[in-house]
Amino acid sequence: AGGSPEETIKALAEKLAAEVPKLLSRGDACEATFQPNEKGELNSLQIVLLHEMSRFNKLLKKVSVSLADLGKAIQGLVVMSSELEALGASLFDGKVPAMWKKKSFLSLKPLGSYIIDYTARITFMKDWFDNGIPSAFWFSGMFFTHAFLTGALQNSARRNKIPIDLLWFDF
Repeated sequence: AGGSPEETIKALAEKLAAEVPKLLSRGDACEATFQPNEKGELNSLQIVLLHEMSRFNKLLKKVSVSLADLGKAIQGLVVMSSELEALGASLFDGKVPAMWKKKSFLSLKPLGSYIIDYTARITFMKDWFDNGIPSAFWFSGMFFTHAFLTGALQNSARRNKIPIDLLWFDF
């Protein structure tokens, strides 16, 4: 009762495209999110958020543009390149497309689980963006967790006026 592979891919691409969140913009953030310190500088965690935002925006753009291009290619409005054909095949097979993996966080999940994870990560970043620094952080929800941990150490070192080399995490 299913349609052709092209119809299935087109329907999936349209569904995924409709779910792609809008890009994160510094101008949309709440006032407290990027409030500078008394010297007019951003703290280390604010810089980490800007870097994470940049990485997520690159992924969001890639997903959005590639899905739109695939839809146009299936309709015959643009040429079906080998990259778009590989995208369609990956979607049909339930795999994360290689072109997305190049811009993505590390993940071995199949497409459905990847989309759920991807949406949850964007939601976490958007919450940080909209409401200021959260009381708890989702470490694995970030692209570069090490930068976050270093930023937390830098903020603590600056706040307490001690060398960062004297700080570490203990578990």
